[in-house]
Amino acid sequence: MPAAQILYPAMQCADVFFLKANICQLGMDQRKVNMLAREYLDNKDVKKKYRFKPIILSHPMLMGLKQGQAKMSKSDPNSAIFMEDEPHQVKKKINSAYCPPGVVKDNPILDYTKHIIFNRNGKLLIKRKEENGGDVEYKSFEDLEKDYAEEKLHPGDLKPAVIAALNEMLEPVRKHFQTPKMKALLKTIRSYKVTR
Repeated sequence: MPAAQILYPAMQCADVFFLKANICQLGMDQRKVNMLAREYLDNKDVKKKYRFKPIILSHPMLMGLKQGQAKMSKSDPNSAIFMEDEPHQVKKKINSAYCPPGVVKDNPILDYTKHIIFNRNGKLLIKRKEENGGDVEYKSFEDLEKDYAEEKLHPGDLKPAVIAALNEMLEPVRKHFQTPKMKALLKTIRSYKVTR
């Protein structure tokens, strides 16, 4: 077993304790590390230092936008939508994302639709020309997925709706970072980005 497989989980746990985090939020793929941190606090000597076990908030991992990416990558800016992405960046990334007609398995656009758009809005409006069936509003992801699988919904109609929904969600974040203080903070944060 490589040393990294032993050290990396310990380093992730150390982050939780160093920050004295009450809440630890990581993807489902990291849940074992979160549980390791909680179990470590069962040691009575350690309990004296920390008042609470961290609350674990796990969430699904979003797929990368490119074909074959099981999860998005911070080191590949085109593999994901980021909170600070501008509308044109969201449009470019979604339009170039893997989304073959009728394919629901390992489809990142459907993944974003399920975990982000329906999770927040509970619906998605697809605007399309009358000759293509006219506008349709989906009130459940399952209905959208079914129509997509049956090719009643085309990627050329789905992608613009996803772009509009994501940009609508990101707009308050963009506005927040327009003040001089927040612009400076965003610039500082961007300077820390790891790009391998």
